[in-house]
Amino acid sequence: MGPPPRPAAPTRARTFDWFFLGLGAAIFLAWIYPHGGASGGWMIPEVTGKVGVALVFFVQGAGLSFAALRAGSLRWTLHLLVLGTTYGLFPLLGLGLFAIGTGRWPSELRLGFFFLCAVPSTISSSVIFTAIARGNVAAALWSATASNLLGVVLTPLWLGIVLQTSGRALPLGQVILGLAGGLVLPLFLGQLARRWIAGWMARRGALASGINRGIILFLVHFSFCDAFARNVWGTLGLGSLAITAAVSAALLALSISWLLLGSRALHLSPEERITAVFCGSQKTLAAGIPMAQLIFQGHPALGIILLPLLAYHPIELVASGYLANRWARRKG
Repeated sequence: MGPPPRPAAPTRARTFDWFFLGLGAAIFLAWIYPHGGASGGWMIPEVTGKVGVALVFFVQGAGLSFAALRAGSLRWTLHLLVLGTTYGLFPLLGLGLFAIGTGRWPSELRLGFFFLCAVPSTISSSVIFTAIARGNVAAALWSATASNLLGVVLTPLWLGIVLQTSGRALPLGQVILGLAGGLVLPLFLGQLARRWIAGWMARRGALASGINRGIILFLVHFSFCDAFARNVWGTLGLGSLAITAAVSAALLALSISWLLLGSRALHLSPEERITAVFCGSQKTLAAGIPMAQLIFQGHPALGIILLPLLAYHPIELVASGYLANRWARRKG
């Protein structure tokens, strides 16, 4: 079976929608009333957070077409470029930021920058922007999915190396088993359930997307509730927030430039170049926050650790929306 048909006509990517308003509301509510979503609060985040994570990945698994994954699996040069960027270039940049920030930035913010660099690519937005820009959609789906599955092992492995060098240990075996149980198992069960619910999900794609985004908002809320309840934000000032935004934008620009140069050097087709840029430069909020919940569970400054990822995500969507619409108008 060949790749899915291209969209009949390019449409404008919606880079801002209710999700961004929801992010602001989730953080604001955590600020004015943090105790409900903090550890031990009446919302029971220790339980509801894990259930939410499992539901997110069950929906992701149920929405993945095996035929489309198989069709896109043959573009090995493209996939090596994407995965090499996600788990090679980005973590090396993160190591540099971790070292540069010593004595300049709070330790949690330094760890947050590295965590941003170590998390997988997105699945949904990578594929959506690739489709809008008339890239190779099947290859994008395969590459982004492979990135997320590899992240179950590679993200905690990279974090373990960094934490060990800074005098802190990460129980890698326990973390990987936790991620496998919390992320891979629901993904696999979702694939098994496709036989019965794929048609329903295809008819109600907006509902499935809304469920995913709603759960992510709750996870963001829980993370910031803990941070505000323990007053960990007192260590950050406006300067740190500005640095976070600027560094996030610089990381995105550098990764896009690298991917464009690498695509040309590898003689990839225009459609594959588009796929490489969107799959290799994006970082997942949908998987990143659940990963952080599992890896750093109980960390009082989880909100600060997540700050670079929360800053990077809207920047990548704005940039991707601009590039997707620009490339969609190309001839040929």
